[in-house]
Amino acid sequence: MSASKYQRNPGPKDVSTGNRAAASADNIVVTEAMLRVLGEGGNAVDAAIAGSLVQAVVEPFMTNHTGTVTLLYWEAATRTLHQLDSVGTLPSDLAPFRPVPPFGQSYGAYPPTACIPGFMPGMKAMFERFATKPWSDLCADAVRWAESGHEVSSFEYGVNLWGLDFTTYTPEGRAFYMAGGHLPVVGEIFRSEALARTMASVRDAGPDHMISGPWADKFVETANRLGWAIRKAHMTATPPRWIEPVRFKLRGFEIVGLAAPQRQGLHTAFMMGILDALRLDRYEFGSAHHLYLMAQALRWVERDTNYINDPQFYGSPAKTFLDLSYHRHVAQVIESTLPLVDLTRHVKLTSPDFAFRGAVPLTAPGLPAAKPQDTQQAQPPGSCELSVVDAEGNWVQMMNTLQGGGIPGQVVEGVPMVGAHVMFGAPGAPIDAKLHPGYRMRSIMGNTFVLRNGEPVFSLGTPGRPNCTVAQVLANYVFFGMSPPQAVDAFRILPLSEDGVIVAEDRVSAKTASDLFAMGIPLRVLHASDWHMGSFQVCWREDGKPGVNTYADPRRCGYAGGIPIT
Repeated sequence: MSASKYQRNPGPKDVSTGNRAAASADNIVVTEAMLRVLGEGGNAVDAAIAGSLVQAVVEPFMTNHTGTVTLLYWEAATRTLHQLDSVGTLPSDLAPFRPVPPFGQSYGAYPPTACIPGFMPGMKAMFERFATKPWSDLCADAVRWAESGHEVSSFEYGVNLWGLDFTTYTPEGRAFYMAGGHLPVVGEIFRSEALARTMASVRDAGPDHMISGPWADKFVETANRLGWAIRKAHMTATPPRWIEPVRFKLRGFEIVGLAAPQRQGLHTAFMMGILDALRLDRYEFGSAHHLYLMAQALRWVERDTNYINDPQFYGSPAKTFLDLSYHRHVAQVIESTLPLVDLTRHVKLTSPDFAFRGAVPLTAPGLPAAKPQDTQQAQPPGSCELSVVDAEGNWVQMMNTLQGGGIPGQVVEGVPMVGAHVMFGAPGAPIDAKLHPGYRMRSIMGNTFVLRNGEPVFSLGTPGRPNCTVAQVLANYVFFGMSPPQAVDAFRILPLSEDGVIVAEDRVSAKTASDLFAMGIPLRVLHASDWHMGSFQVCWREDGKPGVNTYADPRRCGYAGGIPIT
């Protein structure tokens, strides 16, 4: 098999239709591994475990074996949905530990905090409850690819270059990412002998190798050497949690998302309720009214859902966020803010970086680019979504991510780590936690199901700003009647910023730009398909057509494939 098969880059993707089993991931190696497991009789959870293990091998710039795992699983035999939360955790009896970068370097106001890994405990929980194949078989592709190495794509090279200051600020990071003194270039084989040994040990000894076994001993030893006084007991003090997900009804569908401490389910329910109350589909997709109302709603919901915390330790606002009357109230407030006069001249006078001809803005390609703070974090973000359906109708939508695990900048036995971007109660903190026994970190992951008549018809999820992108793709599907690929491909926006600017992918029409300026809203643009705006992996079924379909977002290197009906 030619190595060039695995040289995938962002760009248009193929739709795979009419399959008895299907899988979509951010890397063809991962999709191939999941399809192998499905083809050999494994179920969707088997495939998802194998895919997650190999993904952290071939995409160490996006995920790793110490980060976070979240899962939504439709169990076909019982018609039951299950949620697993296995975010990295913080020792409740120790002060937060943030390794200080050397040489006066800074990584933003909230540098990553070291935390106990959540990835392998999540794999173990999934395996023990739902897997059918031997653990060693599910590790086979991860071991093989760790031993052989993978071919670096232009996307991997670009992301590595973008995050270089963070990933290489320790000697261990430099040795891992820049073996030989340089970043591996496009087409070069990236391989870590230490990671290959660790993966072989995980295969032979099981997930406990990294939870309570020799790797865990090395992790604790490294932490103690750096001044983080964790003990072996901390590695298992807060196990993964199985949770009942959030469910709400909308226009003949039932939508299911991740419940607290994850924000996504309530965030999505609140957003979609507001958009429904606004009757968003009164307006043409991509029009100024569509973007204005969407951006205002995203801004409101982003703020309000920061009141969500771990419900085992805090009261929950879930009832309010699911309340249709509250949705209508917010919609009325947002709609009442539409301007009554033409504010183009205001934008012209207060936004000198915009190009105008008289009082009329130039066409959309003349719009200024978004500022770096609009689109990026101080530390590298990285996450990978998986979507899998097996021949029995079991269905997985899950995330594995480098965020939320390990010691920032360290590499233990070939496993690189990033830590948690927790902010400890800061206003607007997207990731938050409290130091109390059993407390689970609040974050926002994108795993989502859409059901009709009690059966899944669409599943979706993404890394890269799920707080604003999941609702937009759902709105495209539910309100604007787009197919899943169309809903994924359509351009996306960020929430209205505090300085009143809308940031959008650069596919906004000149008329929409002009109409937004008349509303007093400056418009800045990202790349036409910007990788910071996510990488959706989706599966769906169509009425009256056999099999399951799957698709991967063109914004990154995803690949979707299936096992055809015979």
